[in-house]
Amino acid sequence: MKKLLNNPDDVVTEALEGTALTQPWLALLAGRTIAVRRDRLVTDDNRAELPVALISGGGAGHEPAHAGYVAPGMLTAAVSGAVFASPSVDAICDGIRAVTGDAGALLIVKSYTGDRLNFGLAAELARADGLAVEMVVVADDVALTDDDGNAGRRGLAGTILVHKIAGALAERGAGLAEVAAAARRVAETVGTMGVGLGPATVPGGAAGFELGGDEIELGLGIHGEPGVSREKLPAADELAATMIDRIVADRGLSAGDRVVLLAGNAGATPTMELMIMVRAAARALRERGIEVARVWQGPVLTSIDMPGASLSVLPVDDEQLGALDAPTAAPAWPGGGGSEPAGADEVYVPVPQAGEAGAELGEPDAGVRAAVDRATEALLAAEAELTRLDAEVGDGDLGQALARGARAWQAEPVDGSAAAILRTLSAIARREIGGTSGPLYAAGLLRAGEALAEGAGWPDAFSAGVDGVIELGGAQVGDRTMVDALVPAAEASRRGLDAAIEAARTGAAGTAEQTARRGRSSYLGERVHGHPDPGAVAVVIWLEALRG
Repeated sequence: MKKLLNNPDDVVTEALEGTALTQPWLALLAGRTIAVRRDRLVTDDNRAELPVALISGGGAGHEPAHAGYVAPGMLTAAVSGAVFASPSVDAICDGIRAVTGDAGALLIVKSYTGDRLNFGLAAELARADGLAVEMVVVADDVALTDDDGNAGRRGLAGTILVHKIAGALAERGAGLAEVAAAARRVAETVGTMGVGLGPATVPGGAAGFELGGDEIELGLGIHGEPGVSREKLPAADELAATMIDRIVADRGLSAGDRVVLLAGNAGATPTMELMIMVRAAARALRERGIEVARVWQGPVLTSIDMPGASLSVLPVDDEQLGALDAPTAAPAWPGGGGSEPAGADEVYVPVPQAGEAGAELGEPDAGVRAAVDRATEALLAAEAELTRLDAEVGDGDLGQALARGARAWQAEPVDGSAAAILRTLSAIARREIGGTSGPLYAAGLLRAGEALAEGAGWPDAFSAGVDGVIELGGAQVGDRTMVDALVPAAEASRRGLDAAIEAARTGAAGTAEQTARRGRSSYLGERVHGHPDPGAVAVVIWLEALRG
């Protein structure tokens, strides 16, 4: 797998150096993979005045964790080990000594054996040196229980909520006992469940596991290890509901509780998909009568390049919510605070109403209605093939775009005159199809409908529609677009529909040898040769369907 690397052995150091360049308050201890706040380094002059330090860390590979949270309002230092490996005891001790004054330090540790051992021993050594150090272990993984015959629950993305609440208290000057108690309360009540759609790939290494095309790992950790069960991939709504049900049951949540929701990107999940999971998870909580006070999402604690997501749910009171809303300069924190998110019914506002050009339906034309029904069926049947053709020479969305328009017609077809039907199709095209094809089809159908309304015959209306497409899009015959099929078809239509179809086929076939000068294909140069233009092919498909 291709990676943007130099030497795999240097990835942690080089990544931290890059992180420090983007965060002016961040510094690295010389020769160490330890990020610290510049303004919180201990000296003999400030030791007595420094507030409680918050120190976290663990293996690398979870970026932006943990250095991305070293900032006012969150962590004071982050100690990084190698990829997916705990830092050493000595490294943790260096981090503690660098930022811990008389007020002491709180270590926030995820529940993995290596982290618990190394941070625990470092805390003991720091106490022996006279420093006040407390440690909180986060085990928010609801996929496991402590008596499952394994190493126990793991620390997952819910740890970030511990950082935030403890960080807000420390920033306003709370003592170590108060900060530690607040952190433990969050650690004991937050619940997280993760899902992986594929493995993580360690720099210089191999993928952690293999999955079938329709499989997921449910209940997995953050180090590339498989989950507790391998399942078939369900729809996002079902998957999110399953994860929320597990969290709700494990953490004893019930109707009337108030929570915050944090959706984490495992590393390679498109934002679009994560937002769908956010929507589904919030809906699942509300359907169970649980109030969702805040919703955040982002790459908060990743597993390098793993596709997947985590959902963390934390029951909160007013004080905790205030701490979560408190300002922080940490760039990795996904929430800037704010008011309660909208409910499912409040996401939408009414659409301004405007009269449609086809409001006057006129005398129904059963023949045209039937022809349009056939054309939309044909476009739906050809969706996969058009998508394949478009993926070879464009952005792969044509089949889906035209299918959206076809489904919209089938959902609300119109019985009216030929002109009214074309006007309705024009409105559907501009509203549903989108992209480049939507406005072009909308212009052509609108112009053709106007021509029919003014008494033109079908050949003249067809030609008027093609003129509308050309005027709006600017393409000409030879540019390798839908125009290469439309223009000859319109010219031949005076000899009948069969002649128009044959002319369109010839025009579409000819695009396979043309160099594109319009659309996405124009960026590919001669690489499109041998592949017909999918827009021209689509013209042939719906023309053939009109014949019946």
